[in-house]
This record gives sequence, structure tokens and C-alpha cells, in this order.
Amino acid sequence: MVETNVILKGDCIEKMRSLPDACVDVIFADPPYFMQLRKDLHRPDATKVGAVDDDWDKFSDYKAYDAFTNDWLTQARRVLKDNGTLWVIGSYHNIFRVGAKVQDLGFWILNDIIWTKTNPMPNFKGTRFTNAHETLIWCAKSMDAKYTFNYESMKVFNEDLQMRSDWHLPICNGPERLKNEAGKKVHTTQKPEALLYRVILASTHPGDVILDPFFGTGTTGAVAKKLGRKYIGIEREEEYIKYAQKRLDGIEEILDDAVLEATCKKAEPRIPFGSVIEHGLLKPGAKLFDSKRKYCATVKADGSLYLGSEKGSIHQMGAKVAGLPSCNGWTFWHFENKKSDALLPLDELRKQLKDELFVG
Repeated sequence: MVETNVILKGDCIEKMRSLPDACVDVIFADPPYFMQLRKDLHRPDATKVGAVDDDWDKFSDYKAYDAFTNDWLTQARRVLKDNGTLWVIGSYHNIFRVGAKVQDLGFWILNDIIWTKTNPMPNFKGTRFTNAHETLIWCAKSMDAKYTFNYESMKVFNEDLQMRSDWHLPICNGPERLKNEAGKKVHTTQKPEALLYRVILASTHPGDVILDPFFGTGTTGAVAKKLGRKYIGIEREEEYIKYAQKRLDGIEEILDDAVLEATCKKAEPRIPFGSVIEHGLLKPGAKLFDSKRKYCATVKADGSLYLGSEKGSIHQMGAKVAGLPSCNGWTFWHFENKKSDALLPLDELRKQLKDELFVG
């Protein structure tokens, strides 16, 4: 049993080596980007830009960076459960190199997410496009892994629309940005909680263990705690640990499982088209039409339809006449309302039958 809700001080590779195999459900990694800055960057008013010039982001060359990436990803793969997932975030400086190592080690990429920054830092020199996004790679441990994806929760979260792979969120600023006693940023690349909220909500369940091998000021742990998940942070910088722990200590956990549980699509009783016929809502020989009355099919006693020499289920016949690989026959085919001669979709009869069998 691995200890959770802790910050392990030290090198991420060495600390992951101390963890048991397959002990975490999700890994969120925000590794060094290897920005390769050669000199200070200044604004037009001559003030210095607080760019990423920390020692932890410096490597001698690409070979050294690739070796580092391979080593931490190897340990990440070992400690990740077979059905767990890995998230890695990066910029154009490193994400393609990281992505190649991810695939070399056998991970199966599920999505790349584009985090579009609604308030990016301008390109002060005017020599390039404004760099307004970062990329997240989301991957399973293998192609056959039964990974967690809370599809319905993400759809509800997005006002009943499928969550897309482009996320428009601001960078971390305002009260959320941690400052030291001198009023300066504690961490140059602190991520916004909104970003981690989506990651954790999408790919974990309450009680799951999330490992962040580059913990920084603890954004992953903060959001995990707010959402009833457990965390393991690894960080080597004492100052980051100090501020991260203070941040975590100030968060009150939500203990109500009903509040935290993912939204699941309720399993509805299956109604075969044949049931509509056997309950007398349609009779054999009834005529069905598409919404524009271009096609007319006849209902057979066994619940199939025939149109000319063609025969099949409501779904097969809908796909055939529409020239599509698949079709929802319940919404494609319509019946005539005897009172108004208006066409109504077959789904109305299915709803009526559900009400009679399971509600009434």
C-alpha cells in the first residue's frame, strides 16, 4: 500500500524508483520544457520578462534531455496501473520529443489536447507568432487498456455538448498565482487549477491516486484534494514544497461521495421494435416514411421492414435508403398520426411503450 497525500522531496526518477509497481491510477506530468533561453527577454519599456530561466530547465543538449525523458517515463510506466492513464504537458520546445518517447515506450496515445491561452504573453520582439497554446498528450498504458474516461461528466460540464480537444483557458494569474514575500512569482510555470480540474474530472474517480512527478507549487494536489482524489507529489526544490504544502493545508476536502461521483448515463430498458408491434402500437402492414416522404417501407409481422426487394431491420433499411454506413431507425422512420396525418418519428412509440411498461 503506497502512502498518499504526501510530497516526496527529491529527484523524480529516484523517488519513483522507490514506489511499488502499478500503484497509481493517473500520472500528470509537467516536465521541464528545455526552453534553451540564451539571454534575457525585455518588454518595450525595458523591463525584464520573468521567463523560464531556472536551473531545473537547463540541459546540456537534446541528447541529455532525451535521456532524462526516457528515464522518468520508464519509471512512470512502471508505477502506473495497467488501466491507468498518463498526461504530459509541454510546449513546442519539448512536446514532440516527449511524444516520441511516449510511443517508443509502448504507451497508446488517446488524444492530444490543445490548451489555448486566452491571455497569452505577447511576442515582444515581433519576430514570431504569439505563442498562445500548449499541448497535452493523454495516453493509456496499452492499446487494450480499459482506461477511465468520464464522458458523460465532461459532456454535462460542457453544457451537454461533447468536450472537444481544444480547451480555452487563461494562464494562471490573479490570487491563484502564488507569490513569495517579495511579491514575485514562486514558480515560473504554475499551471491554472482550471486546467487540472478538467484533467482530473475526465480521467479519474473519487479515491483514485494521482502522481505528479514534477509537483512544483502543488496545483495537481490542490485540485485532487478538492475533488476527493489522492495525490503523490515529487519535488526537489525546497521553496516549492514549502508553498505547495501551505496551499494544500488550506484546502478543505469534500467528503460527500454523491457530490464527487461522475455522471453516468442511466441504463435505460431496451425496447426492440418488435415490442411496438406486439403491443399493438403498430400493426403488420403499416407504412413508414422518412421525414420527407421520399421513401415508404412496409412493416412485417416479425418487426422487419421491406421496400421493394429489400428487407431488413429499421436501422438496416434506414441506412440502406439513406446511403449511410449506419442509421438510427427510431428517428429516421416516421409513422402517420391518424388524427392529423402528420408524420411522427418511431421514437414517439418507443417512448410511449417505455412509459407503459416501466413507469405507469
